[in-house]
Amino acid sequence: MTNDNTESDSLTRRQYVKAGGAGAATLAIAGCLGGGGDGDDDGETTSPDDGGDGTTQSGDDNGGGSGGELEIVHWWTAGGEEDALQALVEGFEEEYPDVTVNNNPAPGGAGSALDTEIQSRILNEDPPSTFQIWPGKALNTYTESEVLVDIGDSVWGEEMRDAYLEGVKQMSQPAGDYVAVPLNIHRLNNLFYNVSVLEDAGVDPGSLDSPSALLDAMETIASETDATPMAHQTQAPWSSVQLWESVLIGVAGVDVYQDVLDGNVAANEDAVKEALQLVADYSEYFNEDAGSVAWDEANSGVIQGDAAFLHQGDWAAGQYKAAEDFEFGTDWEHVPFPGTGGVYHVVTDSFVMPTSNPSPDATEKWLRYCGSVDGQERFNPIKGSIPPRTDVPDDEFGPFLTAQREDFENSDAQPPSIAHGTGVTPEVKSNVEGAFSSFNGSWNVDSTYNELTNAF
Repeated sequence: MTNDNTESDSLTRRQYVKAGGAGAATLAIAGCLGGGGDGDDDGETTSPDDGGDGTTQSGDDNGGGSGGELEIVHWWTAGGEEDALQALVEGFEEEYPDVTVNNNPAPGGAGSALDTEIQSRILNEDPPSTFQIWPGKALNTYTESEVLVDIGDSVWGEEMRDAYLEGVKQMSQPAGDYVAVPLNIHRLNNLFYNVSVLEDAGVDPGSLDSPSALLDAMETIASETDATPMAHQTQAPWSSVQLWESVLIGVAGVDVYQDVLDGNVAANEDAVKEALQLVADYSEYFNEDAGSVAWDEANSGVIQGDAAFLHQGDWAAGQYKAAEDFEFGTDWEHVPFPGTGGVYHVVTDSFVMPTSNPSPDATEKWLRYCGSVDGQERFNPIKGSIPPRTDVPDDEFGPFLTAQREDFENSDAQPPSIAHGTGVTPEVKSNVEGAFSSFNGSWNVDSTYNELTNAF
């Protein structure tokens, strides 16, 4: 497996970790798609020098001056996620009133339902205008099948390229051409908590310096309160995969984690098994309905004071922001997952332009807007993420996300994620999810370890 994510050096905001690379299972669709749909037409365009700043040049759109319909397929249906997308769409509609937006969600854990729908539609030569996907290695299935449009000239203008973090640009062009527009950066290694529950239990979150210390804290919460020590969902594997990722970094460090991403699982057997065992131990303190709820439903326990901790990406903060009478610093707080201080474990979302596109002009407008200051300033504060552009003001981000931006800039390492597709190929990600589907039911460390050695 080819993997370009081997660096763990201290990186500045402008040196954000490269998460591109090659090698993946490929859709059996190369050559299946007909002519046209390459995004090049006589409609409205933005020149490379102007692209991405929200300005446009006049021209016809999809024939006769009509902007056409833009179909957006995504998996954002929970709490602040849905609100964030709506804010993005509203800003886009203000900028481009000639385009009609068809908001078409495909909900499912970590994009699983969306992948199935998109690949089926591409095979049937009926792609949407655009769809949500992680950049980096998650794009390999589509770039190797040549079903994404090169948007380097039509979208990635000079202004936009200058404003974006270097590593994010690299993630947007895993096969050389620009094919994606990232619009956010999430941190995965967060430990959120309900302030009152921890105070009632006498647990000091600032003292948690290792994944095993977190286990001790959960034991204390179980004995001192009626609250669930950790809110979690196990009906889909991705939450347990990402929890294991953070535990692995917490017990063994970023270098070992990166080595595992490179496929060297057996060389790190003790660390991998220790992380799996800790997740199995944590499972004794999950909510009883973990196997039948989604992540946001589990997170509602933290909001209601029925649960103490939640390990999740900072999209959880979007749900907290949307909740009534649940204030940052007073009702909820967070610390880096124990043992991962100085690490910013990265998850990024992007949109792409499939070939045989039903609305190329409208799609280019959408992608340029996603890459603009206005789009990212509207979307990220609600989503609970920070922008990949360096010139988006802090004004709208509030104390939590402003602190996250500072943590990003000061972080020592910014590794990509397995569960969210930037760090491994789709094939490896699917294999890992298979291993954790079994793990979620059995909590069998040895058998899961064996599956992981084969997964890579």
